[in-house]
Amino acid sequence: MSPNLHTATTINLTILKSLLHRSISLNHFNQILSQSILTGHIHNTLFSTKLFTFSLPSFPFHHSLRIFTHFLQNPNPFASNSLMRAHVDRNQPHHAISLYNSLCRTSAVFDNYTHPILLRACASRTSELEGRQVHSHVLKMGFGSDLYVNNTLINLYAVCGNMESARKVFDESPVLDKVSWNTILAGYVQLGDVEEAERVYAMMPVRNTIASNSMIVLFGKSGCVEKARQLFDEIEEKDMISWTALVSCYEQNGIFEEALGLFVEMNANGVVVDEVAVISAVSACAHLMIDRTGKVIHGLATKVGIEGYVSLKNALINFYSSCGEILNARKVFDGGLLADQISWNSMISGYLRCGSVEDAEMLFDSMPEKDVVSWSAMISGYAQHERFSEALALFQEMQVHGIRPDETVLVSVVSACTRLAALDLGKWIHAYISKNRLKVNFILGTTLIDMYMKCGCVENALEVFHGLEEKGVSTWNALILGLAMNGLVQKSLSMFEMMKKSGTCPNEITFVGVLGACRHMGLVAEGRRYFNSMIGEHKIEPNVKHYGCMVDLLGRSGLLKEAEEMIESMPMAPDVATWGALLGACRKHNNNEMGERVGRKLIQLQPDHDGFHVLLSNIYASKGNWGNVLEIRDIMAQHGVVKIPGCSMIEANGIVHEFFAGDKTHPKINDIEHMLDIVAAKLKIEGYTPSTNEVSLDIDEEEKETALFNHSEKLAVAFGLITIPPPTPIRIMKNLRICNDCHTVVKLISKAFDREIVVRDRHRFHHFKHGSCSCMDFW
Repeated sequence: MSPNLHTATTINLTILKSLLHRSISLNHFNQILSQSILTGHIHNTLFSTKLFTFSLPSFPFHHSLRIFTHFLQNPNPFASNSLMRAHVDRNQPHHAISLYNSLCRTSAVFDNYTHPILLRACASRTSELEGRQVHSHVLKMGFGSDLYVNNTLINLYAVCGNMESARKVFDESPVLDKVSWNTILAGYVQLGDVEEAERVYAMMPVRNTIASNSMIVLFGKSGCVEKARQLFDEIEEKDMISWTALVSCYEQNGIFEEALGLFVEMNANGVVVDEVAVISAVSACAHLMIDRTGKVIHGLATKVGIEGYVSLKNALINFYSSCGEILNARKVFDGGLLADQISWNSMISGYLRCGSVEDAEMLFDSMPEKDVVSWSAMISGYAQHERFSEALALFQEMQVHGIRPDETVLVSVVSACTRLAALDLGKWIHAYISKNRLKVNFILGTTLIDMYMKCGCVENALEVFHGLEEKGVSTWNALILGLAMNGLVQKSLSMFEMMKKSGTCPNEITFVGVLGACRHMGLVAEGRRYFNSMIGEHKIEPNVKHYGCMVDLLGRSGLLKEAEEMIESMPMAPDVATWGALLGACRKHNNNEMGERVGRKLIQLQPDHDGFHVLLSNIYASKGNWGNVLEIRDIMAQHGVVKIPGCSMIEANGIVHEFFAGDKTHPKINDIEHMLDIVAAKLKIEGYTPSTNEVSLDIDEEEKETALFNHSEKLAVAFGLITIPPPTPIRIMKNLRICNDCHTVVKLISKAFDREIVVRDRHRFHHFKHGSCSCMDFW
């Protein structure tokens, strides 16, 4: 800068203006500002305005604020508007509004550019209240007929979701231009109001491409795919957004093949693809599991230079993990730009989807920040991979961190409680939901009903069911199956009739429950009627499970020949479960000839199934054919088949305890064995005689009695008698079918000790009370 700049007497306004035009650095600008202050020229409104506007785009913002605050004595509208606009552009809309409020208390003058800036600030804050205050100023100052002002008012109200006010401004505007029409249309599109958007679009004097693109987006979000395609075909000058909107429309509505086809056509026509179109195409590939096409699209994204977008990165992580290529997913995660929260969550979900639970754990533990989605993904992953204890432990840790669970987390945790028979924790979660007034939709409600039913708490399940505002078919199914499983067969069937009256159409699962109810009580005539109504009344083709229920029903009722004939008449190949039901019926009704024939067949069909070997072995043992018993055992040894040990679980004081047949490892085993001695003494008084024919070992009767008293459910009941005070029911969950002797023993215990005992075996619930069972000895 010229040395005579420092000589105040030689500096005049003309020189300062000339130097300002040549100023290119902050240092030079500060010298000019200093000389302006020294010479007093800073108080010249025009010059100070010039200094201010020159500084705004060029130098740090605090320089401009200093000039505006200290030296602009009477800021003109241009300067005020410039500073307010700068605040909005810098994402500081509240400062723009504060500045306007302070200027209103002075003699400041505003023009027709002022209020649009303020309305932009209000829109960015979604503050309708402040916007209405600005609107009143607009009317008071006489700018109500200004087109630019009205367009920003329409936008403000539309952004805030108040289309009634937006439409009022639109309808009362003396002049409307293209921006006016596009803005009001965009408001209806944002609101999802298809009907009104179509009406506005039809009224438009000129339907430009921007408006047509907005309508395609709306049609896509509303599922109106045909309308979107028709409109797309009518656009004369399609731009990139037109193509992208339709590609996204197809992908959002699950029409993945068309989405990919259109994307390919878009690229072939030379239309530059953006990240939105690529994300839709990659998502379509993920759903269709087309890894080769997805990799080609990934290469195209790299070629056009959009691979670095975080949203695209997340879509690629999901794509590769969906296709089982978890290493490629991790490569995308580790490469390029820093990952965001969605990236971390997507990668964790990807690992869990591919079964890499340990990798998901490591990533989860190393996350810089966890949100509710992170916790939800990990807890749900544990539940999906049957690591229920870990799911519950992580949920409790989530509570310690103060993270409010969402519906997905709660569904997973309640499901884990169901599988572990952790009723106390399940009840705590239900209480937590009520205390925090969380909405129980039909998915969470159905899960709670399922938990209570599978823990034998029918009244709690009914309470949840009747409290639900929305009930899906799965909700009714959980209730019908649960009631049947708990021995309330007639109530189960009456709920089925109520379901039909409510207008909810039954599905295949519903009839599994209904036929299951019939088989639990041996209701042969009712079962036949419901089975026949599937096709005749409800147009549902019975599947192998329905036939299996009928075979089980007929077999349990002693109609073995009819059951076998039904298997032979099935339109599909019977599965091993259906044959297994017939084998179990043969064992129940001592039809050893048919049982031997069916058992041999089952061992050929599924040589690694322990249950079929055991059933056939028991049939031979009941006839005293120990040679055949040894033969079956040899076959089991040859195929490496090991009999699954009986396991019973019982929850006490919030802790789930497991007992296996002959278990001696429990810390309270001495107390348990002492209680079993007390039980044995009381049962002898009741006239109990052990049913030793359940034991297929070739040992003497005294040893058989000892073996019976070491069954897992008896150990669990003894533990319950020690640790669970009355009148709380003793609840036990067993992995196998309860044997005849255990069933008899638990009935007698319920009478001798005056305790309610609930046992859930692999097929159903047994509610023991006062020496009786809810199954009425039919199971």
